[in-house]
Amino acid sequence: MQIITKSDLVLRDIDVLKELAAHGAAAVAISVTTLDRDLARILEPRACQPQRRLAAIAGLARAGFRSACSWRRSSRAHRPRDPKHRRGGGGGRRAARGLRPPAPPHGVGELFEQWLDVHMPNKKEKVLGRIRAMRGGKLNDPRFGSRMRGDGPYAEQIRSLFELARRRAGLSGTSPTLSAAAFRDPQARR
Repeated sequence: MQIITKSDLVLRDIDVLKELAAHGAAAVAISVTTLDRDLARILEPRACQPQRRLAAIAGLARAGFRSACSWRRSSRAHRPRDPKHRRGGGGGRRAARGLRPPAPPHGVGELFEQWLDVHMPNKKEKVLGRIRAMRGGKLNDPRFGSRMRGDGPYAEQIRSLFELARRRAGLSGTSPTLSAAAFRDPQARR
């Protein structure tokens, strides 16, 4: 099982996670959108602050758990520059995903645009323009591979910068191989 979270509460279950990880059956990734506390409060008002997320990654690493830090590529301006932060205080690998606002038909795309009107009116058109540049002129591309990373020159530039930073920080870019071999089918005992 792979847990992807924005919460430091994952540390409450470190004993169970370590046991699962010993069998290759668990991995944890902590998502960090930005290290800017004020921006984090605006972007994710109900999620724990970035410093607590970095502390959780460090706590997982101290416990011997190979954790990951998942950075969101919403803006190059919010990419961590300090190697300690790039490593997430001990995280073993790092991944990046592009900003992808949900698309219609559920109306969340319009909600995102309204959010930009309220919180970042001067940057709205630039943000939407960059997203569209990576999504073939649309705010979202529902194709599985493309929706996670985008296409085009701007997406490739971000990918290249990310890979350079990842290599400089000495972080793995691979996901762990998970196994279900240690699990037993409860129906088999009957």
